Amino acid sequence: MKSSKMDVQGKEIAIIVQNNEDYISLTDIAKHKNSEATGLVISHWLSTKYTIEFMGFWEKMHNPDFNVTEFGNIKNESGSNGFILSSKVWISKTNAIGITSQAGRYGGTYAHKDIAFEFASWISAEFKLYIIKEFQRLKEEELKQLGWDIKRNLAKINYRIHTDAIRENLIPDELTKKQVNVIYATEADVLNMALFGMTAKEWREKNPDKTGNIRDYAEISQLVCLSNLENLNAHFIEEGVAQPERLSRLNKIAIHQMKLLTENRSIRKLESY
Repeated sequence: MKSSKMDVQGKEIAIIVQNNEDYISLTDIAKHKNSEATGLVISHWLSTKYTIEFMGFWEKMHNPDFNVTEFGNIKNESGSNGFILSSKVWISKTNAIGITSQAGRYGGTYAHKDIAFEFASWISAEFKLYIIKEFQRLKEEELKQLGWDIKRNLAKINYRIHTDAIRENLIPDELTKKQVNVIYATEADVLNMALFGMTAKEWREKNPDKTGNIRDYAEISQLVCLSNLENLNAHFIEEGVAQPERLSRLNKIAIHQMKLLTENRSIRKLESY
């Protein structure tokens, strides 16, 4: 159960959410009048003819299952000598939803905020105003928090979309047979093709406004992969593997490693610095 508390003139008053509506603790409000006999305070208020009429009108407006017949019987009894109405009797006889009794951690008698404010008015007009003011402040804070949560979640979603897009771009495409069978002048371009899908010259032609070379603009994950490819390429050369075969193998390894590296949180954290 979602719950919160508000501080009113040094007294904590609990609020719970039930069926998406705020219910305020009558027990806590009653402490302002008599902290030792809160149940008795609530019963005295509930037993007045005005309160019964008010409660009945509220239930008719909000509760399709309200027992109007029992309400009529209680209303007729009100005002008679010795008449006392407890919240438990009111709820059980009329099937009321405006007041509820809770057990456990947030135990006590709670009422819908409309009813709770009416009860507070009976306790003290001044105390009621303080309660309303603090309740409004609490709701404004909740709205602000909701706004922050929405913004934070949107930021997370956008970040995920952004990083997923970058990740897809970092993972190299599988080279075509034509690209594999070209004889590249330098081993550096063999590695460039395996990882970036283009030679150093092709990169410069596509990026005439940038200084440096293709590797100067590589991500950390790409540099890690490139270092691995250099070692593997040297090993393949020692084994006498032809350049087309080496390029094909290196390209497949680059695709596999970049998929792993772009999922690695430590690497992604480094790239954010």
